[in-house]
Amino acid sequence: MKTPVIPKKATLATTVGFASLVTLISCGEKESAATGDGGYGADQVAEAIYNVLASDRKVYAQKIVNRLAKDEKVIAAHEEWKENKALLLPAQMFREGAEEVDSIEDKEIDFTYSLQSTWPLNYENAKKKTPKVEEGLLAVSTKESEFYGKKWTGEETINGVDYFVGIYPDRAVAPACWTCHNEHENRKEDYPEFKKGDVMGGIVIRIPK
Repeated sequence: MKTPVIPKKATLATTVGFASLVTLISCGEKESAATGDGGYGADQVAEAIYNVLASDRKVYAQKIVNRLAKDEKVIAAHEEWKENKALLLPAQMFREGAEEVDSIEDKEIDFTYSLQSTWPLNYENAKKKTPKVEEGLLAVSTKESEFYGKKWTGEETINGVDYFVGIYPDRAVAPACWTCHNEHENRKEDYPEFKKGDVMGGIVIRIPK
């Protein structure tokens, strides 16, 4: 697979709005190990995006939802957050950010990201997985897999466009995460019962080749 080259400039960081990506892309002087031409490969950019997404997701789950809703009981977190004047659930917060990125029309790097799982609570999400994403999700979330808890990468073609696909483990980082899944009314009988540190799904990042 030919690795796409992302120029070393702040366009991606500006698009996403993440300060840490500004540091990575605009300040890095080291040539890419993958390309050797002063640019970053799609796998490196996807890894950087994942690190920021996973960090933000962890902070929101632990320091906002778990602290305010479970520990201090200041405000509830609820799927129907608008109607109940509640906090968005961590997965909903993640999806809102992904949709905001999707809405940007002038992205120089037309990447997308989403949170998906082999065990979705929102059954509509199960219909959106491509065979390649299903393969990657099973790889990162099945304990017997060599990729369990690690990144998995591949490629796929959608509507005639070739994409680099990176799938990264989404772990249970706060009680608000795993108790919600374990007690949810949409949880099926064959779904695993999660505990701290378990891989509950995957963060899927696509970048055009």
